[in-house]
Amino acid sequence: MTTVDASTPAASVTKLYDRLAETTPIGRQRLGRPLTYAEKVLFAHFLHPETTDLQRGVSYVELMPDRVAMQDATAQMALLQFMTAGLPQVAVPSTVHCDHLIQAQFGATADLETAEVTNKEVYDFLRSVSAKYGLGFWEPGSGIIHQVVLEQYAFPGAMMIGTDSHTPNAGGLSMVAIGVGGADAVDVMVGMPFNVRLPKLIGVHLTGKPSGWTSAKDVILRVAEILTVKGGTGAILEYFGEGARALSTTGKATICNMGAEIGATCSLFPADDNSVAYLRSTGREAIADLVAAHLGELTDDPEVEQDPRPYFDQLIEIDLNSLEPQIVGPGTPDLGRAVSAIGDEAREKGWPEQLSYTLVGSCTNSSYEDIARAASIARWANARGLTVKSPLLVTPGSERVRATVERDGLLDDLRAIGATELANACGPCIGQWKRTDAAAEGVNSILTSYNRNFPKRNDGSANTLAFIASPEIVVAYALVGHLDFNPLTDPIEGELIPQPSGEMLPSLGFAKEQSGFQAPPVDTSDIVVKVDPSSERLQLLTPFAPWDGHDFLAMPVLMKAVGKCTTDHISAAGPWLRYRGHLDNISNNLFLGVNNAFGSQAGKGWCSIHHAEESLPEIARHYKAAGIGWVAIGDENYGEGSSREHAAMEPRFLGAKAIIARSFARIAETNLKKQGLLPLVFADSGTYDLIERDDTIDILDLASLAPNRPVEGRIHHANGETTDFTMTHTLSPTHIEWFRAGSALNIIRDRAR
Repeated sequence: MTTVDASTPAASVTKLYDRLAETTPIGRQRLGRPLTYAEKVLFAHFLHPETTDLQRGVSYVELMPDRVAMQDATAQMALLQFMTAGLPQVAVPSTVHCDHLIQAQFGATADLETAEVTNKEVYDFLRSVSAKYGLGFWEPGSGIIHQVVLEQYAFPGAMMIGTDSHTPNAGGLSMVAIGVGGADAVDVMVGMPFNVRLPKLIGVHLTGKPSGWTSAKDVILRVAEILTVKGGTGAILEYFGEGARALSTTGKATICNMGAEIGATCSLFPADDNSVAYLRSTGREAIADLVAAHLGELTDDPEVEQDPRPYFDQLIEIDLNSLEPQIVGPGTPDLGRAVSAIGDEAREKGWPEQLSYTLVGSCTNSSYEDIARAASIARWANARGLTVKSPLLVTPGSERVRATVERDGLLDDLRAIGATELANACGPCIGQWKRTDAAAEGVNSILTSYNRNFPKRNDGSANTLAFIASPEIVVAYALVGHLDFNPLTDPIEGELIPQPSGEMLPSLGFAKEQSGFQAPPVDTSDIVVKVDPSSERLQLLTPFAPWDGHDFLAMPVLMKAVGKCTTDHISAAGPWLRYRGHLDNISNNLFLGVNNAFGSQAGKGWCSIHHAEESLPEIARHYKAAGIGWVAIGDENYGEGSSREHAAMEPRFLGAKAIIARSFARIAETNLKKQGLLPLVFADSGTYDLIERDDTIDILDLASLAPNRPVEGRIHHANGETTDFTMTHTLSPTHIEWFRAGSALNIIRDRAR
C-alpha cells in the first residue's frame, strides 16, 4: 500500500540514492562520456535505463516519477478522471494542495473565511476523494503548492510531476519536477510510466555572485529575455557554476519556477551546501545527512563544468557580478530591460507611469529570503516616516513562512508602510483578485513579483498592464508609486534607498506552525465520494468516443487565433475557476480571450449554421448539436502558459477534431494528445495565411497515421477552389493509440477492467 505523509520519509531518499548508484554508471557507459546532473536524474527514473533510446528531442521515453502533486483547481478534473479508472488507490505518493480557489479582496483572514464557505462543496469533494484513494490533503491556508512541496517533499535527485505549470519550482532543491495536465498525472497515479519526449539540455553557466539590488529573480528575467517564451520548449534548463552555488535554495526555486515562462520542460540546479542547509532548516535533518553524504553524485561530473559546451544543446553564460536588476512586461514575460531603462521606455510606449498596485509574493517569490529583503526596504522607509504611494499587497508562500516572518517582525515592517497581507494562496497571480479601485476601470500599470503577466491574468482586465520584478524592486517602486524611477540611483526625499538585505534562512529556524495536512485513513471502505448530479461546480465524466475510422472532412474553422493564444486565452482562470470540476459549465469560456481573425472582438466568431457572429463557445455548441466536427487554427506557440488541461478538454468536449497551428507549447500539445485530439503543425507556416472565414478543412488518410509521417490536408475555399497542404506532428505510437481509443484515459480504463 502506498503511504503519504506530511514530509518525504528518509527511507524513500535512501532507496533512490541506491538507484542512482546503479544507473549513473549505466548512463556513462551508454553515452560514453561523463554526465550532467540532469542526465543522472533522468537515468535513475528511466523505466529501462539499459535500453531507452537516447536521442534528445526525438526519442519518447518512459519515466517513473517518485510522486504527484496537484493544486485544487486542477486536482478536481485529474481526480474525476482517476475515479473512472477503477483502481482502489493511487500507486505513488500524491498530494492535493488548496491554494487556487481563495480570492483576494479584503485580507488574509477574511478572504480565507470566505473561501471556506464559497468553495465548501469543492473542498469537501477533494477531502473525500483524497481520503478514499490514499492521497495527502493540504487544507486551504496551509500554503501555495510549490512552496509547500519545496518545504516538505522535494529533495535532490528525485522526480515529480504536478498538475501546474510552475511545478518546476522544486528544481531549486535539485529535483526534476515537470508540469503536466491531469491525464498525465492519472497515468502516474495508476502506476503507469510518464511518457515524454527526451528533453534537450540547455546549460546556463552562472559566474560571479549577486550583490546589492540584484537577486535570483533577475537571473530568470534575463534568461527569459534571451530565450523568449518558446526558447526553452522541449528542453531542460540546467544551471551550474560558481554563480549557481552562490544562490539560496529558494532563490534557485524562483529561477526554476519561471522556467515555465520560456516553455522549458523543467529547470534544475545541482545540489550543494545550500541544499543541505535548507533541508536542515525545514526540519528534515535525516534527509540533509543523506544529501550531504552524496553531494558528489548529486551534481555534474567534474568534466561538465570544466568544458560545458559538448554536453549541452545550447549554452548561455551570465555573469552575476554585472547583472543589473530587471523589469519585464507588459503582456509577456520575455519583454525585458534593466530598471534603469523602464522610465524612458514607458514614456516612449505610452504606458501609464503611475502604478495602480504593487504586489509581492506568489509561488515564485514568497520565501523567507524574499520577504526579508522586501522588509529591509520597508524598515528603512518606516524609519523615515515614508509610506507606499501605490497600494502594496503581500502574499506569504506558506503557513510556515507566514508564521516565521510574523515572529521575526518582517510582516510588521511591511504593514508599517501600508502593506496588506493576503492569504497563503495564489490570489492575484492567477486572476483570483477582486479589484474595486477606480484605476482598474481604465488602462493602468501594476508591478508584481509574480511569474506570468499575460493580459487579464491578474484581475481579468485587458486594460491592466502587468510588469514583473523582484520583491525588493517592487517595494522600492511602491514607495514612489510610478515607473519613472531607478532605485539604484534616484533618491527619495534626498536619500538613496540602501541596498536590500535579508537572511537566506531564518537564524531562529522556521516557526513550528505548519498545520493543515490530513493523511488518508488506513481503512477507506466506509468513505463515499459523492457528486451531486445538480451541482454547478462538479460533474462526473463521460468517456470521449473513440475515433470512428473515417477521415475528418468539411470541417468548419471555428476560429483562427492571431498572435498569442495562451491557455488564459483558451480557458480563462479568475471567476471561471469555480467551474474547474464541471466540464460542461467551464466549456462556456472556450476561446473567449482569443483574438480571432474572423471575429469583430475577442471571443467572437462566425457561425456557419446561423450565418451570424456569435461567441465562440456558442458556435462550438451549435456545431456539436448538429454533429459537425470542427477545427481551430493557432498561431505560434499555441497553448503557452499554464498546464490547465481544460484548454484541451473543452474543445474536445465541444466537438473539435484537431488543432492546427504554426507551433505548440509542450504541455498544451501533450494535453491535446491525451484527450484524443490531433495537434498538427503547418509544414509551411504560410498556409496559416490562406485560411479564410468560410473555408472548410479536410484531414486525410488518417488510417495511415504514423510517427514521423506527414498528414495531408485540403482547404475548401468559399469560391469553390481548393488548396492542398501538409502538416507535421510529434505523435508517437502511444499517442496514436490514444487518438484511436478516444483518449489516453479510455485505454487506462480498459486495462483496469
